[in-house]
Amino acid sequence: MPTAVEQIQIQRAAGALGAFVTGTSLADIAASDALYRRVRELLVRHEVLFFRDQERAPEVFAAFAKTFGKVLGHPAYTTVPEAPDVQILESTADNPSKIEVWHSDMTFMQCPPSFTLLQGQIIPPAGGDTVWASATAAFDALSPQLQTFLLPLQAVNDFRHGFRESLAEPGGAERLAPAIAENPPIVHPLIRRHPETGRKGIYVNALFTTQIVGLPAKESEAVLTFLYRHIVAEEHTVRLSWQPGTVAIWDNRSTQHKPVNDFFPQHRLMHRVTLTGDKPV
Repeated sequence: MPTAVEQIQIQRAAGALGAFVTGTSLADIAASDALYRRVRELLVRHEVLFFRDQERAPEVFAAFAKTFGKVLGHPAYTTVPEAPDVQILESTADNPSKIEVWHSDMTFMQCPPSFTLLQGQIIPPAGGDTVWASATAAFDALSPQLQTFLLPLQAVNDFRHGFRESLAEPGGAERLAPAIAENPPIVHPLIRRHPETGRKGIYVNALFTTQIVGLPAKESEAVLTFLYRHIVAEEHTVRLSWQPGTVAIWDNRSTQHKPVNDFFPQHRLMHRVTLTGDKPV
């Protein structure tokens, strides 16, 4: 009889990144160190993993998430009362999602998140997909000459830039003042070496990155614009159509993602857990 680890099956979701995992459950993985090690190995390799038809209890989701690291809170989101580690991402006709830009989570921090997890709770009948892009595949696709040029560069990431729409709302500046004080602009390498795989990836994103250090403004803007488009080229991406209970977990150190907000005015409710980074970038 095959072991629990041997029962895990993988189906690749796209050429550059992404895989569907079957033959196990969130609860099983949280309870087994051997299963966790296998899933983490797959996650680092494929950069984003998808699990269908999982139990939707937030306590189960949180327990699964915490096997991968320490939970990181977020100043802009509320949490589930019975599972305070789980954040609520909800879009309604009266309060639609404001984030529609490709990004890696919270790069305005000195130690940005390692992994992020989402689970579908209320899913529109059509639309509302999420798309991921591999920053490592994007780096590999650059010419050696451009790779050499980019390797020593650094870029500024800013909380205020990513939340400028929220800051412009009535009371937004006051509500987010503590987060602004705790997160001044931070400089990260433009090319990041993954701490587990050693692969290099492009580490700038259109939501939080504002400029490249040491380049004139026009040159910085031109290089960043090219990189933003290059990272999310179709051949570097994978797309997920959500179902209630579907879970996605992805590596923020090597990917970007974007929600496709094409479902309004339908209701969409997701649960999210974000995990702390292992060290400064």
